[in-house]
Amino acid sequence: MKRILICSITALALAFGAAAQGKKGGSAKMSRVLQPQMTVETGSWEKPHGKLGEKPSQPWSQTTVAAAVDGKPNPGAKVSTVVGEIVDFSCYLQIGKHGEKHRSCAQKCFQAGQPIGLLTKDGTLYMLMEEEHDPRRDAQTDFRKTATDHAGHIMEVTGTEWSLGGYKALYVHGYLKK
Repeated sequence: MKRILICSITALALAFGAAAQGKKGGSAKMSRVLQPQMTVETGSWEKPHGKLGEKPSQPWSQTTVAAAVDGKPNPGAKVSTVVGEIVDFSCYLQIGKHGEKHRSCAQKCFQAGQPIGLLTKDGTLYMLMEEEHDPRRDAQTDFRKTATDHAGHIMEVTGTEWSLGGYKALYVHGYLKK
């Protein structure tokens, strides 16, 4: 009896999970973006508000290579350009907030050191950070200020893409303080 009850509960959970993911084969595909009613007013998927990051000649900078174990950073990284909304990673994951109505909260969170994210049209979430290892560690970069200025905006972001264990990151080049 106990086994039947557990199997029934598991089947129900899987059925509800499949329903929440949307129906396959239908003409309308359900968005994976949390709280899609929270909209962006600055930039669009077709015409981003602006560009962040410089295209590097190599995926990892000299400071990252020097800081890596045995001078060998993680292999397989590639330089990518991704269009998405600059979001507060923590608020988005915790409560689904993004868009213009969440902009001032995201800016406060960024100023307090919360992680910066990039939310794509299909719901993929990247963590954004400066690529240059030692300057990032030593507060010699200013990407956080730029991202704060563009919280809630759809932007085109170029950087070194890396993923591990389901986590996605985009390391943005070109924000060394001068």
